[in-house]
Amino acid sequence: MTEPDSPITSLLVRWRAGDNDALNQLTPLVYQNLRHIAARYLSRERKDFTLCATEVVHEAYQKLALSHLPLEDRAHFLAIASRQMRQVLVDHARTKGRLKRGGDDWQRVTLTNIGEAASSEQVDILAIQEALERLTALDRRQAEIVDLMVFGGLKGKDIAELLSVPEHVVWREWRMARAWLHHELKSSATAS
Repeated sequence: MTEPDSPITSLLVRWRAGDNDALNQLTPLVYQNLRHIAARYLSRERKDFTLCATEVVHEAYQKLALSHLPLEDRAHFLAIASRQMRQVLVDHARTKGRLKRGGDDWQRVTLTNIGEAASSEQVDILAIQEALERLTALDRRQAEIVDLMVFGGLKGKDIAELLSVPEHVVWREWRMARAWLHHELKSSATAS
């Protein structure tokens, strides 16, 4: 996490106060982090996927700039930005007319397990989105931990600080959420 006097946090405070120039100064500081997150998303896509990391970052960043969310620091910014990028991919999947499950145009992504053995299981991004929505209804914090860890690339320590909980709670919730998601995604795949 960044210190309160870090350039990113200072720029976020200025942006929150209405200084649009702060956003212009913030962009180069966080751009590489956002490209890294987008590249990680896209590395799991089919070879013929039509969006590149730059397009995903630009679209997500534009949505973020227009949202005027109260972003607190670098980790919070990256968490929100990663959600925006995931939403860009979900929107892209929907506009391309992909079927809810299966089909020739099925978009596959891997649900990686940060800090644990990686899963070889692949599911479509719409199935992940729907499963995360169901998990949010059951346990908002677990869904947020999954989102921050898998899609935001944040470490347990950063998530703990962001959510104001001890790190061991993050890892316990992660293990439960991961098991629940694998069960849900496997059930969804079997049902289709």
